[in-house]
Amino acid sequence: MIRMCFVRDSFVAGVGDPAHLGWVGRLAVRAETRGLVLTDYNLGIRLNTSTDMRARWQQEVELRFPDGLDNRLVLSFGVDDTTARPGGTRPEPEMSRANLDAILTGTEQPGWPALVVGPAPVADQDQNERIRGLNDRFAAACTQHAVAYVDTFTELIEEPVWAAEVNAGDGSHPSTAGYERLTEVIFAPWWSWLTH
Repeated sequence: MIRMCFVRDSFVAGVGDPAHLGWVGRLAVRAETRGLVLTDYNLGIRLNTSTDMRARWQQEVELRFPDGLDNRLVLSFGVDDTTARPGGTRPEPEMSRANLDAILTGTEQPGWPALVVGPAPVADQDQNERIRGLNDRFAAACTQHAVAYVDTFTELIEEPVWAAEVNAGDGSHPSTAGYERLTEVIFAPWWSWLTH
């Protein structure tokens, strides 16, 4: 039995999805149609930054990961880290990278395999430039830790369905078709990581 925690912000929570599945629920459905049943824990909290994740992830995950099972962790955050505020962002890019480094280091001792899903683009082009930079930092951190990384930003920045739904919504979150497309981007690398 695989237990999997998805620690993330509002995209994991499925904000904007009328089906309330987001990409996490869609991954679980696809896995089950392939004969793999997993217990998935959606730990997404809207407006959480990497600093928030760093403070809460371990306690939440430990409650759900008993010894002796195949326990896995999917991390996905960063869009809220790039939100502009007077004097910078919340938090600064160097701190976002340090937060990811700390979390990935924390997965090593208990031996929890981790996968990181990078931040997706939004409607605001200035914020997208900040997301692009953070995406590069996160990819480098994952390379350093030998952890699989899914670059959703590069896959979706020119995606018309994604852009249309994000623009029609709140400027950050898509609706059904956008979450379907995001799931398509994530599924193949996630499935490969899960089954190998």
